[in-house]
Amino acid sequence: MNLLEEIKKPNACAFTHGGKFHADDVFSSALLLYINPEIHITRGNKVPDDFEGIVFDIGRGSFDHHQKDSRIRENGVPYAAFGLLWEVLGKEILGEELAVRFDESFVQPLDNNDNTGEKNELATLIGNFNPSWDANDNGDKEFFQAVSVAGMILENKFERYKGNERADKRIDEILKDHDQKSRILVLPEFIPCQKALSETDIAFVIFPSNRGGYCIQPQKKEYSMNYKCSFPESWLGLEGDELIKETGLDTAVFCHKGGFIMTVGQLDEAVMACQKAVDSYEENSVIVKYGKLISDDMSDEIDKNILDTAKMLGIKGAHIVNADLMPVPDIEIMEDGQSQAYAKVSMEKQQWKAYVKEHVKKILKYKPEAVFVSGDVFYTYPVVRALRKKHIPVLTSMEKDGKKLIIKLP
Repeated sequence: MNLLEEIKKPNACAFTHGGKFHADDVFSSALLLYINPEIHITRGNKVPDDFEGIVFDIGRGSFDHHQKDSRIRENGVPYAAFGLLWEVLGKEILGEELAVRFDESFVQPLDNNDNTGEKNELATLIGNFNPSWDANDNGDKEFFQAVSVAGMILENKFERYKGNERADKRIDEILKDHDQKSRILVLPEFIPCQKALSETDIAFVIFPSNRGGYCIQPQKKEYSMNYKCSFPESWLGLEGDELIKETGLDTAVFCHKGGFIMTVGQLDEAVMACQKAVDSYEENSVIVKYGKLISDDMSDEIDKNILDTAKMLGIKGAHIVNADLMPVPDIEIMEDGQSQAYAKVSMEKQQWKAYVKEHVKKILKYKPEAVFVSGDVFYTYPVVRALRKKHIPVLTSMEKDGKKLIIKLP
């Protein structure tokens, strides 16, 4: 009998560890209950010798990860019980392709948290269901409360993934009849499409508003914080008569100050609004220079190389700014008799974390298409890591045959 059949049995049962619970055992339980709401889950400190059922996160079996030879994914993320169960059950719930994507975006961060302690907000939320340290109970009531919340999260996530798959298929059908030269796509209804359109040249999507009239949404570039084309700045934050006067469109209703949506009463005027925006838009991409400043005698050469590399990456109309950042922390370098170097940062751990967070925040305010990083890896790496998580290209320099080359970090 395979795992799915065992879970679906009318009298199915499962066992996991007692005591303090974590997102791993909670989401594992929620996953089993999603498949069979009647499965009986028991907690304890030792698996009973006569237990017949599914055992997870305890017992050193197929769905435990505490043994020395516990499995690790090819990308280096270790499996926890949730990941081991999802590996077997995921394709039955979402299909093979979506199951892999769900593992990457949802399961792996929780597995990593359980194995390494890396901060994860969802894991923290689940952990907060644990009773106080001096409570006089075994925590089972709180555990199943947490499982109930995790179950709702899983159910909503699964529906969102399935819905997005349906949306992608619907957009593919619509694009077959779309004029490939047009940067404006009119939809018969609202369909989530940002990701599906990111690799296309489509800059604006129009769809019927549930309040009447039509909504216009600009589309972002692939792996970018910026739109392919934006509404004119003079439109942003206006509504009613002010917007009508500024746009020349009789049925213009509202343009959000953030520029991510505009509403117009008539379809033809919605198309006209998009066309006006496309015709007036000028590419103005920003590349931020971060880290140790390059000496003045090399700065111009480095800047030229950065802009050349940006063009190769498809970044148009780029200009370079030096990020207005706090001073780099003091670093003392001490060498002993064997010429080994040691670095000591004059900051406490929490200060260091705040320093990195503030630097990333200030870089992101520029909405850069790329960030050029130079200087000591010790203090730049945490910032680089945060930028890459947001899919922002990171450039750096390297020397080859006496020349400074600009490369994109993989």
